[in-house]
Amino acid sequence: MPDFFDISRHLTDEEKTIQKTVRSFVDARVLPTIGEHFEKGTFPTEIIPEIAKLGLLGCNLHGYGCAGVSEVAYGIAMQELERGDTGIRSFASVQGSLVMYPIWAFGSEAQKERYLPKMAKGEIIGCFGLTEPDWGSNPQGMITNAKDDGSHYVINGTKRWITNGNMAHVALVWAKLDGKVHGFLVPTDTNGFEARTIHRKMSLRASVTSELILEDVRVPKDAILPGVAGMKGPLSCLTSARFGIAWGVIGAAAACFDCAVDYAKHRVQFGGKPIASHQLVQAKFAEMLTQISSSQLMALEVARLKEEKKLRPQHVSMIKRHNVRMALETARVCRDILGGNGITLEYPIMRHLCNLETVSTYEGTHDVHTLILGQDVTGISAFE
Repeated sequence: MPDFFDISRHLTDEEKTIQKTVRSFVDARVLPTIGEHFEKGTFPTEIIPEIAKLGLLGCNLHGYGCAGVSEVAYGIAMQELERGDTGIRSFASVQGSLVMYPIWAFGSEAQKERYLPKMAKGEIIGCFGLTEPDWGSNPQGMITNAKDDGSHYVINGTKRWITNGNMAHVALVWAKLDGKVHGFLVPTDTNGFEARTIHRKMSLRASVTSELILEDVRVPKDAILPGVAGMKGPLSCLTSARFGIAWGVIGAAAACFDCAVDYAKHRVQFGGKPIASHQLVQAKFAEMLTQISSSQLMALEVARLKEEKKLRPQHVSMIKRHNVRMALETARVCRDILGGNGITLEYPIMRHLCNLETVSTYEGTHDVHTLILGQDVTGISAFE
């Protein structure tokens, strides 16, 4: 993991310990098998209890069995998990930021007590149902709706591209009730609820991606998140998750960079010299190191803003946009350095490259975050 500016000197002892611990876990339990899982299109469910035992599920939340670590520590954990694979980080991100966080922030005390301790232990897995087949970048257009039926709410609709969907015990489904968006905690064994695995993916293959079908799903009145109404609910969840993504992709970029540096030092061409000795290759490394370092500094600064309660969603839009683009470009250049070998699963680069194509799209595309920043600069919305 490159650390050109010795950023680790800013970390607390606890943050350094978390980095070392998660890095060792990824080296021992993720990297040896993740290529095979990617090739087969399977998620390594056997490591879920281990991830939970490390305290990584909802680790930046306080109370209810959660670790309550700093925002920097959370970011570092996501970075190390994604150094292994985006699918592993996505599992933890969805569980912690998209399901546990809204329960913690907007749920009733009974909901918090019921779900959070078991979710922190990995005994209950959650998924986040916002995106629909026809409504992605514009979630306000959602069709999924809930109707008050006396003692219950009745939910109908379809959600798509849902991470953890077929593993989940509970789905946080966002639906319109009387024209306003609300979150509903729906046990996945409820009648009328169906999760269908999305197959034939070329990206995020070591991750469970699903479509959720809800047909007259009846949930009791206490299933609704009482603390929020409107788009503030799902958008605040996305801000939390995007923060973790912006850290996570640094890990993917670092994995590609370290692999390419090692390869270039040993790959001999043109007169018996390693390709690392050539000017064009060194120029690529210099540029990638600069961009990775820039992303590390931005992520650290935004984490500190979050800890100081000074964070704005636009801060997260900037680092999600910048860092994902950086990671994707880094993976592409590293693949080029490895030549034909770069496309094989013997090396991690093509796997990360394919995954990052999805990360560039989900939780706000590059263009959407561009327009969010443009609106922040000008005060004019370009969305409508």
